[in-house]
Amino acid sequence: MTTFVALLRAVNVGGTGKLAMADLRRVVAATFACEARTYIASGNVVFTTRGSEALVKRRLEAALAAHVGRPVAVLLRSGDEMQAVLDANPFPKAAPNRVVAIFLDAPPSPAALDEVKHRRDEQLALGRREIYVHYGQGMADSKLVIPAARAGSARNLNTVAALARMALEP
Repeated sequence: MTTFVALLRAVNVGGTGKLAMADLRRVVAATFACEARTYIASGNVVFTTRGSEALVKRRLEAALAAHVGRPVAVLLRSGDEMQAVLDANPFPKAAPNRVVAIFLDAPPSPAALDEVKHRRDEQLALGRREIYVHYGQGMADSKLVIPAARAGSARNLNTVAALARMALEP
C-alpha cells in the first residue's frame, strides 16, 4: 500500500475547473475503496491504495473525467516524495509562501530554465520532477513564463509541507 498525494491541475484556480472537495473525496474513495482527505480547495487529496503510480494516475484521471465531464490532469507523489520535495528546497531562507514547487510527471529538461521568459527577480531551480520558483516580490505582479511547466501544477511550500505531513502521519 502506498499513500499518494494527488495534485489536480487547474482545479478551483481563478474560477476554472470547479470541483468541490467533498466531491473529490467521494470520487477518490469510490475509485480506490479508501479514505480520502483533502487539503484546501485547490485540488489536493491524500489517500492510500495499491498499485503503481501510473495505474493510480490513469484510474483517477478516468474517474475524475467521468465525474466532471472533461479531462482533469493529476500529478502524483508518495508521502516520502512530498517530503523530499520539501527537503530539496533550493531557497531555504525564502518565505515558504513565496516559493513554489511546480510538479511535473517527468524530470524537467536540463535546458528548461533557458526557455524561461519575462524573468525579473524570480529565482528558479530544477528538482527531480519539479521546477522550484522563488518569487522574490511575490507572484501577483510576476509575468514569468516557464514553457516546461505548462503541464505542471504548482503548490507553495506551505502547502507542500502540509501535504507531506498528512501523507506521512500514521
